[in-house]
Amino acid sequence: MARDLVFEIGTEEIPARFMPPALEQMAALAGQLLQEYRLKYQQVTTYGTPRRLALYITGLAEEQEELVQEIKGPPVKVAFTADGQPTKAALGFARNNGVPVEELVTRKINGGEYVFAVKKEAGRPAREVLPDLLAAVVNGLTFPKPMRWGSLEMRFARPIRWILALFGEEVVPLELAGLTSGRVTYGHRFLAPGPHEVPAAPAYLQVLEKNYVLADQHRRRRLIWEQVTQLAAREGGRVEEDTGLLEEINYLLEYPTALTGRFNPEYLKLPREVVITPMRDHQRYFPVWDDRGELLPLFITVHNGTAGHLDTISRGNERVLAARLADAAFFYREDQKTPLAARVDKLEEIVFQESLGTMLAKTRRLMRLSRMLVQALDLPGELVPVVERTAELAKADLVTSMVYEFPELQGIMGSYYAAHDGEVPEVCQGIRQHYWPRFAGDRLPDSLTGMVVGLADRLDTLVGCFGAGLIPTGSQDPYALRRQATGLVTMAVELDLKFSLAGVIAAAYEGYTEGGIRLAQDLTAVQEQLAGFCRQRLEHILAEKGIRFDVIQACLAAGSDDLAGVYHRARDLSSFREEEGFAALQTAFTRAFNLARQAGERYVLQPDALKEKVEIDLYRALEQVRQQAEPKLKAGNYLEALKAMAPLREPIDAFFDGVLVMAPEKEVRNNRLALLQGVVDLVFQVADFSRLVP
Repeated sequence: MARDLVFEIGTEEIPARFMPPALEQMAALAGQLLQEYRLKYQQVTTYGTPRRLALYITGLAEEQEELVQEIKGPPVKVAFTADGQPTKAALGFARNNGVPVEELVTRKINGGEYVFAVKKEAGRPAREVLPDLLAAVVNGLTFPKPMRWGSLEMRFARPIRWILALFGEEVVPLELAGLTSGRVTYGHRFLAPGPHEVPAAPAYLQVLEKNYVLADQHRRRRLIWEQVTQLAAREGGRVEEDTGLLEEINYLLEYPTALTGRFNPEYLKLPREVVITPMRDHQRYFPVWDDRGELLPLFITVHNGTAGHLDTISRGNERVLAARLADAAFFYREDQKTPLAARVDKLEEIVFQESLGTMLAKTRRLMRLSRMLVQALDLPGELVPVVERTAELAKADLVTSMVYEFPELQGIMGSYYAAHDGEVPEVCQGIRQHYWPRFAGDRLPDSLTGMVVGLADRLDTLVGCFGAGLIPTGSQDPYALRRQATGLVTMAVELDLKFSLAGVIAAAYEGYTEGGIRLAQDLTAVQEQLAGFCRQRLEHILAEKGIRFDVIQACLAAGSDDLAGVYHRARDLSSFREEEGFAALQTAFTRAFNLARQAGERYVLQPDALKEKVEIDLYRALEQVRQQAEPKLKAGNYLEALKAMAPLREPIDAFFDGVLVMAPEKEVRNNRLALLQGVVDLVFQVADFSRLVP
């Protein structure tokens, strides 16, 4: 027999961003605990609204499965005599495990035969174990910022106000956060607050919907998007898909109804970001576009309620947006009265980080580092003054009224104001694009100025914070350094930027030293820690590209100072695995590597000292392969370089078959090891093949 279970945690409004991970955790915890508690089930589903987290389990068994344990005992020949009588060993083993000696069974393991005690524990009724299981689900949930309330020690996303727990029609007795579970839930806070009784688990969703709560977040999301797109089409426009905004709105309400509103078309003369930001980021409105990609003077919002009084609700939203747009228009006009360049000195009033100086000091470092990056990236020298000007103005919009009011517009407003001041297009683009990518999957800068200053900005922040000891922990990253490092590594890989990571870290570190800021950690420590931090980001990026874990590790082991180079090596090695020569080169490298690594030091090869034919043949083959492979390695054509190395297999096999590498004569032994080290060094320019899984 089986029944459905519903478990609802009723709360004060939970922040929208907490909801998706909480629901994912809830489902995973429930599945894990059901397995641990030996309770069979058909499916685990979670539901969520701002005021509830709910777990629904279909087909939950009414009783635990029987627990069967087999405990290994002594060998049969020790447990029983030749005529089958139990010895003291068997009697003691049976007694210690609480089973009769005649119920011991035998099993063959690895060629031997042993006795086993089979212990069986009957399953308990589900209603007896469910209270502990459900409490473990609640206590296992984690949130970015949990809180306490009243005099309770318990921490949760928001205060818990009710608990519903039904196994079929039966209430699961549970005490949590000073509350006792029951069969009561609560509906929409204003339209049908409740309490409302749920007669049985299968009626849960219907009771809530009757009381203006759509608990199924997937259905709620579909309904929101259908309403929004239909309203836009009715107005002769369209709404661009915005996954982040849609998800946030989905978890801000329980009974969605979309409606339209309008604003003064005069505001369309403002930059479109100035209009969209108050709508989207502040009011959670969807902008509406025409077929030509032009913004229309209307918006779509979603309110938490029915279709009643939509005109009144629309007018209220219109008044709020009108005030926001009026402020934005005023700030835009006023900001343009002062050139962006005249604002740079005011950055002295903004602290970048307490121990790392002001934003003006950061600007000076960006100018210096950007200039050095032009050289490090082998870019044209005429780019230097444009890059320096971009770096000088990149942060100046932080002291404008518009960015003060709408921080989301930093960089964007700077580009508009720079264009108004007559700055060249490359500078305007760079100011905007140096923040790209802002998050994983975001667009990359397509201007050299944006790319160079963006790299400089991230390097300066990462080096400064690591130098000050502000290194992220597992749960804390207040300066978003993971995002900064991901942006840096992504640009290096996707834009194929060739530079030494250790070198640019040193350049950024010198910027702090020259600026009179003494960092707590020395350069060597910062290089080591930051290189490892970037390496973790690189591993993730390469894995997302479908590159095998062992290939990634093999390429990283051969060096990760050139981030783009690691990607190219990993990509080409992945392709080489499909070639006929892969197995041959892997075998050749492994045989050479296994002996070469035993050498306690590096040896200098003495070709004239090679006497045996197989030694000479391997040396000549290595030289020939090196001449073919090294130009390809320098050109970054690692696939062709690996193909050129594959023929080393035959002379290496002959070498090992024909001579004793670890010869008793020191000179002979060292020379042969040097020969093998040469093979390893050549292949190691691509990857450490010993880390590859066959």
